[in-house]
Amino acid sequence: MSAQKNRLPQGGRIDRSRPVRFTFDGKTYYGYHGDSLASALLANGVTLVGRSFKYHRPRGIVTANRREPNTRAPQIELYDGLSTASQNRWPSLDFDLGEVNSLASRILPSGFYYKTFKWPKDGWLFYEKFIRRMAGLGTASHETDPDRYDKVYGHCDVMVVGAGPAGLSAALAAARAGARVALVDEQAELGGSLLSERDRSIDGKPAMDWVASAQAELAANPDVKILTRTTAFAYLDANMLSCVERITDHIGPTATGPRQ
Repeated sequence: MSAQKNRLPQGGRIDRSRPVRFTFDGKTYYGYHGDSLASALLANGVTLVGRSFKYHRPRGIVTANRREPNTRAPQIELYDGLSTASQNRWPSLDFDLGEVNSLASRILPSGFYYKTFKWPKDGWLFYEKFIRRMAGLGTASHETDPDRYDKVYGHCDVMVVGAGPAGLSAALAAARAGARVALVDEQAELGGSLLSERDRSIDGKPAMDWVASAQAELAANPDVKILTRTTAFAYLDANMLSCVERITDHIGPTATGPRQ
């Protein structure tokens, strides 16, 4: 297994007994169950993963999953066989010819009038393919999507978006009052900011002990629905909220059932 030179010898929210293999730009690396793509790359000493939009300056964690461009690497849970790649670079990430744009940054400021390239009359047909390529926002697959998606309608009295300390407290209060509660959080674990502030205490308990007891109480209540890996993205008319739940994204192509 490859050395993870930036990995702390102990601690963290990973299972060190379960190594996970993945690739980035064709090179094989290893992480652990519980890693995100970002944490695994950083543990392996990979800090350059993309180039900026216009000047192609070095950028940190941005990559792709299941041929899905512009994915946030800290949100990608590692699974065995995950294949990822940087974007917005040519011919390679370390040697990107587009970086020459940095030398012209003074004459290509933000808001540069790109319609300048529409002269002469037929010039745009030539310039367009190069400008679009330099935009570098990733490419989608031309193959048929192999995944399956589904939808479901749920009803509740109170929806709490975010399962940090405030969200958990709100969900507990609503549930104890007899309300039907839906608790939604985009992370794989409940706790929010407490996941990275573990030295705090709430109600006289260590932060994560309080999170565990709150989660246990909510999970035991039949009128409470906990949705992790779920993002609430729209608040519509008649108090309808739209959410997307990532059901098998963290498992990979071998998973059964709908992806989202």
